Amino acid sequence: MTDDSNLEIMIETEGLSKYYGDFIAVEDLNFRIRKGEVVAFLGPNGAGKSTTMKMLTGYLAPSAGTAKICGMEVAHNRNEVANRIGYLPENGPLYEEMTPLGLLNFFGDARSMDSSLKNERIEKVIEQCSLKTVLNKPIGKLSRGFRQRVGMANVLLHEPEVLIMDEPTAGLDPNQVLEVRKTIKGLGKTILLSTHILQEVPQVADRIILINQGRLVFDGTPDELKEEPSLDSWFNRQTMDAA
Repeated sequence: MTDDSNLEIMIETEGLSKYYGDFIAVEDLNFRIRKGEVVAFLGPNGAGKSTTMKMLTGYLAPSAGTAKICGMEVAHNRNEVANRIGYLPENGPLYEEMTPLGLLNFFGDARSMDSSLKNERIEKVIEQCSLKTVLNKPIGKLSRGFRQRVGMANVLLHEPEVLIMDEPTAGLDPNQVLEVRKTIKGLGKTILLSTHILQEVPQVADRIILINQGRLVFDGTPDELKEEPSLDSWFNRQTMDAA
């Protein structure tokens, strides 16, 4: 576990649990993420990653325990948390007939952003996500990599302090993965991202949180795994042992 005594805690769970009848999706999950950390959130399919992310963003209410963003309990501060957080779900919906520029203007207006601030932020996220070459092309005609960048630009538009990303590189080719990874590393935000591409974890993450069957299995740094033969073998052993 990393020492978080001297930095602001931006994401925190305490006893976080989600049950569907007798089925345990997440149980007694406890972790803290400090300001500026990029944390890889790992686990096999069905481990509870997406459920946890939805509780952190307020899309789901926990059955027990608490989720906090920037010190605020999500369940009781939905609007305040929404202003502090950017959530990029896997295969997030985009309006395919719109252009990236049109979409960003639309969501800026939907957030009631002042016109000058909106224009300033649009210019900034276009640069951050390298969208200049496709600004006026229909989103439905863009490659998966560019579509993912449009989604990222949209969640960055209101300048959130915390980003939560569910499989941001899923389905991308190696060059697109590199571009998205570069973008993520350059944001300087507190980021929790899930991924199944274990090889990219040391390249993008300061820390790893691994869950299996809804429970915490590992919380540490990539350096702690340097002696492992491979991340794949470590992942398999951890998740099978925890099953």
